[in-house]
Amino acid sequence: MLYELLGITLIFGLTVLLALPLGRYIAKVYLGQPTWLDFLSPLEEWVYKICRINPKKEMTWQEHLVALLTINFIWFFWMMFILMNQGWLPLNPDGNPSMSPDLAFNTAVSFLVNCNLQHYSGETGVTYLSQLAGLMFMQFVTAGTGMAAGAIVFKAMKPSPLTPNGGITVPPLGVRGLGNFYVYFLKSCTRILLPLSLVSALLLVFNGVPMNWEGKASIVTMQGDSVQVSRGPAAAMIAIKQVGTNGGGWFGVNSAHPLENPSYFTNAVENILILLIPIAFVFALGFYLNRKRLAWMIFGVMTFGFLLMAGASVYVEMQGNPAISALGIDQSHGSMEGKETRFGAAASAFWGMATTATSNGSVNAMHDSMTPLSGALQMLDMMINALYGGVGVGFLNFYIFIIIAVFISGLMVGRTPEFLGKKIEAKEMKIATLVALLHTFLILAFTALSSFVFVQNPNIGWHNNPSFHGFSEMLYEYTSSSANNGSGFEGLADNNPFWNITCGIVLLLSRYLPIIGPVAIAGILANKKYIPESSGTLQTDTATFGFMVLAVIFIVAALSFFPALALGPLAEYFTLR
Repeated sequence: MLYELLGITLIFGLTVLLALPLGRYIAKVYLGQPTWLDFLSPLEEWVYKICRINPKKEMTWQEHLVALLTINFIWFFWMMFILMNQGWLPLNPDGNPSMSPDLAFNTAVSFLVNCNLQHYSGETGVTYLSQLAGLMFMQFVTAGTGMAAGAIVFKAMKPSPLTPNGGITVPPLGVRGLGNFYVYFLKSCTRILLPLSLVSALLLVFNGVPMNWEGKASIVTMQGDSVQVSRGPAAAMIAIKQVGTNGGGWFGVNSAHPLENPSYFTNAVENILILLIPIAFVFALGFYLNRKRLAWMIFGVMTFGFLLMAGASVYVEMQGNPAISALGIDQSHGSMEGKETRFGAAASAFWGMATTATSNGSVNAMHDSMTPLSGALQMLDMMINALYGGVGVGFLNFYIFIIIAVFISGLMVGRTPEFLGKKIEAKEMKIATLVALLHTFLILAFTALSSFVFVQNPNIGWHNNPSFHGFSEMLYEYTSSSANNGSGFEGLADNNPFWNITCGIVLLLSRYLPIIGPVAIAGILANKKYIPESSGTLQTDTATFGFMVLAVIFIVAALSFFPALALGPLAEYFTLR
């Protein structure tokens, strides 16, 4: 077991070491400084020309949001067309059928919002065309959208004069320009996501992940059974699903599949990719603003919370399941139900916490089979939704908690709250509070709705598990949807109109309002008068303020969900003792 712990320690350590230079590089990309990928500039200029975009036009925060929502609206209809017509479209060697309208709606929305909640089985539910031109395309552009939103907030936080500069078209006097959404978006895709995905895909291909256009292969297993095994251009999609914290698997069982994640080495690579950009984005903030201490404070709070919960999950999974021990089954290797022997209990538990701390949602073990405390911690990860989080949007969620913490701290010392030289006033606090409470409302309200429907129709056939665990399955599904995660307790039969439509609604509300809110706050603050720091200014880059943010996260996010967790995984835990 010492080797298992050493393995996950190396995975996390390498992630942080890689995230530091990547963060510096991301900051250079958004600052427009020279980078080694500047040879892509002609391609980007060609895209601007074709799309009739003026990359030098400075946008207000409202114009950024209009651009973001408009292109997402167009992408939704593109996805719906492909999924509802994939049965007769080309690149369908296995003859997979088209999706029903409700499943197509859920899938299109899910990939549109960077969640990748899959109510279908990957290799049988979609075709090669749908995987590549639909789902994998969305994994690039939605990750780029989240990163662009993060870059807008970076720009808003950086002090800048409201005067014309270098021939750039600026907004009306007194309105702060925050760069150009399309520039942020395109550079996120070409300069960051694409090169990382290419390198990652090559590593996966050379370690056993398929990358071809062939249909199912007939093989004979070691026990003599003849089976059909799907193949296809999987490595490309698996790379971007991890790099962009998308999580949607090529195969139905995701990264637990031996062709999607063949070995401990590929498991380590994919696990590093899950955390890499979310952590690097925090460091990018420090380099972008030239406030490295602020970045280290944010990283410290995120990492403390993540490691605290990840350590607890790894511990309980390595101890085994007492219910299985009571049957006389050896648990010396930990709780291995629903896990792959090539990874082990520790690496599976660490992956489970990494994928729920971010908005990745890919799995290398069945979360439904985790011990109750691990299941509770995975849900708590998503309920907090600010410990690393998704690419770009993870920082936006944390930004909301910073605003709330600054406001509370200001009230405690009897001083007008300020953050980076800008006053936090009633308007900003109202937006931050609404965003923070929206996540809680969506999860609890829809879980209550599903519980009511189930109680009224006990034979509805949703659950493979009764009692507390059945409730946990419903709670997990809406938690995963609201956190834009995509993983699930797959004992739940979720491919039906009720779950497809309700989860789709939660996905839409939980994606766009938490982007609109932080961008609006940052844009409003950007147009306020700068107040120079003084001896009475609240220092937001200290450990003391970090503990304040952690306390706000715990009070606002974690405690709100304690009753629901008590009804599900915690109650199940005490029945096993």
